[in-house]
Amino acid sequence: MRGIHAAWQGLTADVSAAAAAARRAWAGPSRDRDLVVQALKAALAAWVAWAVAGWWLEAPVAFVAPWVAVVLVESTVYRSLTHGLQQLAAIAVGTVIATAVGLLLTHTEAAMAVVLPVVLLLGQWSRLGSQGIYAATGALFTLTAGPVSVVTSAARLGEALFGAVVGLAVNALIRPPVYLRDARALLQDAADEAHDILQEVAEGLAQGELDADAASGWHDRAVRLHPLVEQAKAAVGWNRESLRINLRHRGKAVPRAGRGYDDAATVLEYAAVHTAGVTRTVLETLSDDDAAPRLEPVLARHYARYLSLTAHALRLYSNSRFGSAGAEGLRDAVHEMRETLRTLRQDLVRTTTDDPDGVALYGALLTQAHRLANQLVSSAK
Repeated sequence: MRGIHAAWQGLTADVSAAAAAARRAWAGPSRDRDLVVQALKAALAAWVAWAVAGWWLEAPVAFVAPWVAVVLVESTVYRSLTHGLQQLAAIAVGTVIATAVGLLLTHTEAAMAVVLPVVLLLGQWSRLGSQGIYAATGALFTLTAGPVSVVTSAARLGEALFGAVVGLAVNALIRPPVYLRDARALLQDAADEAHDILQEVAEGLAQGELDADAASGWHDRAVRLHPLVEQAKAAVGWNRESLRINLRHRGKAVPRAGRGYDDAATVLEYAAVHTAGVTRTVLETLSDDDAAPRLEPVLARHYARYLSLTAHALRLYSNSRFGSAGAEGLRDAVHEMRETLRTLRQDLVRTTTDDPDGVALYGALLTQAHRLANQLVSSAK
């Protein structure tokens, strides 16, 4: 019963997630709507390819056209073109070899035993990329879909070419995909999460009410921040690729991510490293180990102010990069960060602690603070 209950909860969660995605797609521009559009485009490409090849021309192997067409409605137009060429080359290699061997050997099993090892090895050729497996697919279709003949194989290659043209045309002419929105959303999510973590840590330090469970939760969130930044960087790369051979871009309807998005990813990488370092240090000070260094209350409050200013600067940075706000407020916030950092250094020099671990602790925190401050200073210029 427990397993059934867990399965039911999982199914309910999946249905809820699907319903939420459908609502987002219906409500307005979003990643979910982009996925729906790409699925509809793939279905349209397959329908057009079959209507022409199967219904109108009554081609002997018409199923190849919609199969290739639906596969080539790729995530970017550039990828549709490059993968289309690679896939056609792979299908041609497999079909030609299978046809030649099939005409020499009358038994399908014997022909497969000879052909498959060869085409599977050829499929590893780097020029075919991820499409190399279609060499084996083309060979299997040739050997198992009826008597092997040159005419049928030539028709199969023709249908594959037609399907590739349809898939590429549909992807290129009907709302070609771009990913700037994805990159922006992911970068904003990373900036917001870094802001929230640093602000919560700052409040805990300022109030002197640090809790081991809360600190562990902050550190777990900080560790997950870096993969989020990596996803954002990948999205920026996807956007750059999606603008290649893109008619929407040539019509000036789509903005480029530009250098600003690369800079934002770099800043957020520093923020992720800094946030993880801070939360790890705070967590270590709450260890049950008596030898663990402790944060001196006055320095902790000053550092809390610095963290709060850092969180504020990240929020302003996000607004200036992805919103309509300018960088004036960011420059002021960064200036205040640097002044607070200078005060922190002076406090560390004046501290009377003789504990080398404590000095090392404050030194590590200041190093992390200094690096992030420098990065934000350069980005605010």
